[in-house]
Amino acid sequence: MTERPSSGYEKADAGAELTVLALNSGSSSLKFGLYRVAHSGIETMLSGEAASIGESRSIFRALGSRHDELVSETFAFASQREAIVRVGKLLADSGVPAPAAIGHRIVHGGPKLREHCLIDDTVLQQLEAANVFAPLHTPSALAVIRFAQEHFPGLPQTACFDTAFHAELPDVTRVLPIPRELRSEGIQRYGFHGLSCESIVHQFANALPDRLVIAHLGNGASVTAVKGGKSIDTSMGLTPTGGLIMSTRSGDLDPGVLVYLMRQKKLDADKVEELVNRRSGLLGISGVGSDMRLLREAGTSNAAARLAIEMFCYAVRKQIAGMIAALDGVDRIVFTGGIGENDAFVRAAICDGLSWIGVTLDQARNESARNPIHDAASRCTVEVLASQEDEQIARHTWALVARSALAKLH
Repeated sequence: MTERPSSGYEKADAGAELTVLALNSGSSSLKFGLYRVAHSGIETMLSGEAASIGESRSIFRALGSRHDELVSETFAFASQREAIVRVGKLLADSGVPAPAAIGHRIVHGGPKLREHCLIDDTVLQQLEAANVFAPLHTPSALAVIRFAQEHFPGLPQTACFDTAFHAELPDVTRVLPIPRELRSEGIQRYGFHGLSCESIVHQFANALPDRLVIAHLGNGASVTAVKGGKSIDTSMGLTPTGGLIMSTRSGDLDPGVLVYLMRQKKLDADKVEELVNRRSGLLGISGVGSDMRLLREAGTSNAAARLAIEMFCYAVRKQIAGMIAALDGVDRIVFTGGIGENDAFVRAAICDGLSWIGVTLDQARNESARNPIHDAASRCTVEVLASQEDEQIARHTWALVARSALAKLH
């Protein structure tokens, strides 16, 4: 049994309790949760999401502490600002304690921001400079930070980075095979879905397996090798576009494909970026859609939809096998994310191709996602665990605010 590595929470004031609003922004969505956090644990007071922001029919949902539905309504949120205002109204109407701090998920902080931190003007400037690394995600995250500062003036706010979990990747996986002068500019493997991976490690506590593979499968997808609680390899690279086939992202491509598109098709950087981020992946293969549920329905009669599913499962299987090689074996495989947690067919298709290393599933357990989902003959434990990114944001925010308060006292 491996002792869980220090998370940083232990350094915070053990007696402090803090109400934290966690904000997890996407390009057209905003997930949120209000948490009561202390050293002894975390309690969810409410959670929810504003989806399809910028479209004619935005959806706003919220659940209470007992998963009871508080709100389910349709709005026309034109921007993240309106979603923030609606969250503020929900908090006021629900009678819950007002937040004392706000934590934000930031996908990419660039080379200068590799640790979770309190947000100040310098951090905002560094985030602006890092916008080039994640143009799909960073602008909306910055907008949410600014809107939150306007709507909740005076509250401490934190930036929690998806790249932080991978900050100590070994050189053999971190360094990209490009000239040294380019690497000195911060062009390297960063890795993403770090808050999700952190949340899986946190859930194991002191029962953390030594060799763990985490498959975070959702609209974005990645596979990470975790050795003794630390990331040693991960499928995404400089940006969240790399690695696996995703809903609309291509994942890894022969660089010659991009050269061909620029030279022969005369695509500029913006058009290439739009192609690999918004028109590729499952959508590009199938021509039907990017949602795995839609592809599963269409696959009964559509060969391209079936191919998209097969290619996705094949790509995940290859990455898991590669991470097992990086770990020199595996003790546990965890599926998480929207597809990983909810699609038994995809989990089975992936694991069927890993039978050569002794990974076998129990069909009934897999279909019901009742852990563990492997059968008695499997050489490896296989589980389905919920990604708890927002809870991780709340924990880190609590620790950062508490440490800051202690520092001011001393």
